[in-house]
This record gives sequence, C-alpha cells and structure tokens, in this order.
Amino acid sequence: MGLDNGRLETLLGTMVNELGAAANAALVLIGDKLGLYRTLAEIGPATPGQLAGRSGTNERYVREWLSAQAASGFVTYDAERENFSMSAEQAAVLADEDSPVNMSGGFHSLAAIFVDEPRLVEAFRSGSGVGWGDHCNCLFCGTERFFKPGYKAHLVGEWLPSLEGVVDKLENGARVADVGCGHGASTIVMADAFPNSSFIGIDFHGPSVDAARERAGKLANVNFEKARAQDFTGTGYDLVTVFDALHDMGDPVGAVKNIRKSLAPDGTLMVIEPMAADRLADNLNPVGRVYYAFSTSICVPASLGQEVGAALGAQAGESRLRAVLAEGGFTRVRRASETPFNMILEARP
Repeated sequence: MGLDNGRLETLLGTMVNELGAAANAALVLIGDKLGLYRTLAEIGPATPGQLAGRSGTNERYVREWLSAQAASGFVTYDAERENFSMSAEQAAVLADEDSPVNMSGGFHSLAAIFVDEPRLVEAFRSGSGVGWGDHCNCLFCGTERFFKPGYKAHLVGEWLPSLEGVVDKLENGARVADVGCGHGASTIVMADAFPNSSFIGIDFHGPSVDAARERAGKLANVNFEKARAQDFTGTGYDLVTVFDALHDMGDPVGAVKNIRKSLAPDGTLMVIEPMAADRLADNLNPVGRVYYAFSTSICVPASLGQEVGAALGAQAGESRLRAVLAEGGFTRVRRASETPFNMILEARP
C-alpha cells in the first residue's frame, strides 16, 4: 500500500508539534520552579539579561529558554525592541498561582510519568498495577496544583449550590467527609468557606494526609485521617465528597457502599469526575486526549494495583459512573453541574 503524501505531511506536522510540546514540558517546569514566568509577568517587557538579573539566573540559559517559550506561544516576543513579555492570558495560565486557569500543575505530574516510564513498560507486559504511592512525589504535588485552581474557582460558588439543600446545611453546621482528599485542597476550600461545619479529609496515602494537615494550618473545623474509601469509619455525615478519585479506586463499588452507610438518612454524595461522554468516539478531542493520557499512565495502573482492579479510567463516562453508584446503593443520581473539564454528580439514597 502506497503512502498518501497529503496524509503523511499532516501526520508529520502533528508529530513535530508533539515533539516540541514534549521537549518544552521540561522547560515549563524549569520556568515554574525558578519563578521565570512570575518574574516576567511582574516586571513587564524585559530582555534576557533583565529577567536573569531579577530572577537570579544565568543570562545565556534564560535567553534560550525565552526563545523556546516564544516559539511555543507561552511568552510574547517583540522583534523591534528585542524583549519579551507576558500577556494577561499567558500570565493567567502560567504565572498566577491563584488563577482558575493556571495549568502549571499538570506539567509537574508529567515529570512523574516520565520518571516512572520503566515501571509502566513492565506493567503493560505483566498486567500488574502501579500504585499512587509507587510514583515519585512530584505526582502528588502536581495533582494538587492541577486541580486546586478549579476547586477554588467553582466549588463554593457553583458546585455546592447546585446540590439540593446542601449549602443551607453547610451554613448552619454540617458534618462532611471528603474521601480521597489527597493533599486536602478540596477539603480546605470547603472548611474555609463554611466555618460552622466540621470536615474530615480521608485518604489511604499517609504522606498525603500529613501534607494535608500541614496545609490546613490553624483551621479549627477540619481534620484528616488515613483510611481507605471502602472501610473508613464514621456515620451521620450530611455530605460526602469524592473529588477526581472514584475512577482511581480498585473497588469503587465497595467505596460507594461504605459511603452509603456513612451518610445520614437525608445525606448527599457529591462525585466530581473528569468530563467524558459515554462513547470513545465522542471523547476524541483535546480534553479527552489529556485525560486518556494521564489515565493510561496513572489512573488505570493505580486501580489495577488494588483489590478488584475495576480500572474505570479517567474517561469512564456518566453511564458507567451511574452504574457504580446504583450498585453501591444510591437510587437518585443526577448531573448537578459541569465544566469543560468536570462533571458533578449528585447521588442520594
């Protein structure tokens, strides 16, 4: 079969973009760790020497780094003045830690994927899992930084109000469990917003629980404990939340059954999962592409490394999630809210 030159050129063009993106991912990490994006956004148009001087870095390295960033569209180059700057949009995505569209955390998670690539090769051959605790620490910090901007932007203002009667309970004083809390970003956002309620973050990974306790600081209405989703203790919770974690679990049905037992009779389960359609063909888009890639390297291996090994994957889709919730004992499930990256499901007994 002969080659179609038009299709070949298109594919080669795609691969050139892919190679450039992969090579620049490490440079994004460098820019984030050294504060190059933040410094450039603060000082405005700058030469490589000016940026190097303000950031305490070497001018020759910074010149090459800036050139790569300009070629990627991450910073702006003024050919007439021979300086570099960041637009408001570039700064929001790369420089502003509090921006709801900051994407830096995803690049820190990528570092873990490349470090653990030999383990994944073996897992592909054997069918074994690679647990969250088996990855390097940059995965945990990267995951926190990737999801936290969305939680800060949407959780209190949009997602919780989309649930029936939940905000009133939280304002008056509710008991809340955040299952699979990781470093506690979601738990802390809720606890800070609703001081009359009590919150407990639950995660099976001890170092993440320790990090969550440290991040909570002096917040008096939040605590964290190490436990698995399928056997944590406690009852009478008005709200249980699971943020971007159900699909990682080896036994999601067991987790949901335990959550069902832990709820008060009129309690609510809120499940936040990556946005996905039910059919693969409908997920072949830029968002699905990112989620499938992370799912292959992180989510499916994590689930396969646990008992049952359901391996829902990050693109499970609403129908499969509803089936898990139904098997776990929930009879009323609805999509309460959504963003281009998330679906928010409300489940009630």
